[in-house]
Amino acid sequence: MRIGLPGIGSSLDRIVHQAERAEADGFSSLWYASGTLGDPLVGMAVAARATTSIEVGTAIVQTYPCHPMLLAARANATTEAIGTAGRFTLGIGPSHQPVIEGMLGLSYDHPGRDTEEYVQVLAPLLRGEAVSFHGEAYQVNAGPLALSPAGETPVLIAALGPRLLRIAGRHTAGTVTWMANARAIGEHVSPRIRKAAGDAGRAEPRIVAGLPVAVHDDVDEARQVAAKSFGMYGTLPNYQRILERGGVSGPADAAIVGDEASVAAQLQALVDAGVTDVWAAPFPVGDDRQASRDRTRDLLKSLL
Repeated sequence: MRIGLPGIGSSLDRIVHQAERAEADGFSSLWYASGTLGDPLVGMAVAARATTSIEVGTAIVQTYPCHPMLLAARANATTEAIGTAGRFTLGIGPSHQPVIEGMLGLSYDHPGRDTEEYVQVLAPLLRGEAVSFHGEAYQVNAGPLALSPAGETPVLIAALGPRLLRIAGRHTAGTVTWMANARAIGEHVSPRIRKAAGDAGRAEPRIVAGLPVAVHDDVDEARQVAAKSFGMYGTLPNYQRILERGGVSGPADAAIVGDEASVAAQLQALVDAGVTDVWAAPFPVGDDRQASRDRTRDLLKSLL
């Protein structure tokens, strides 16, 4: 089972230490949020240079604040800094209306259209090609970027709705999700993205599924902690819809909790539903937070 962890750390030293430990423990990947150190690509490049094989990916970089040409240049520079092909994956997404409109003051009127146009500008630049694109949100005519590393950086889209899943299947290597449980993956995400990829003649898409995980004997207590730790995601419409497709009322019910056997079975259910990579976000439960983290990590390690 391919299992990754969230990339976290309040300093470059901590990010590097986490990457070294995750690689030593056999985890396949680390996934970094857009706010990591103010720019996740910096920490990812440093962490990758300090390790030898672990994949580093963004989950995700927001599209609206960064023009696709600028993001392509940043991604190419990150690949060049890492120095080893195939270790960097670029996860992108339109984020959420309260962030894009409420915080940044940008329009969120057409996230599906804008994401589709964005990736059609981004992808050729990542391949080292010129781009000529004329859409409603983007009109770009540019030659290849000055820095074009060998090999194309794979792109994943944070796709939860039908349109973004079609876009991800047609134009990218797959999707990276958050709060999509096994039912949502099996009945909604996997069939749509796989059909779109097949119709476009692309390879089988990657499905990287992120969920909170805690190994704990008291399931009710674990879900109460999950409700406090992750409840904010249940207030965002994009997550509300994917939680509804999963048949759960909120993030606490989507979280993977239980004893070792139960958590292992729930993770396997994700794989059976079509997930190619699990992005497990361990969270502590109980008075001894470190012991709780260690128990969850030990279970995850045993499944690698």
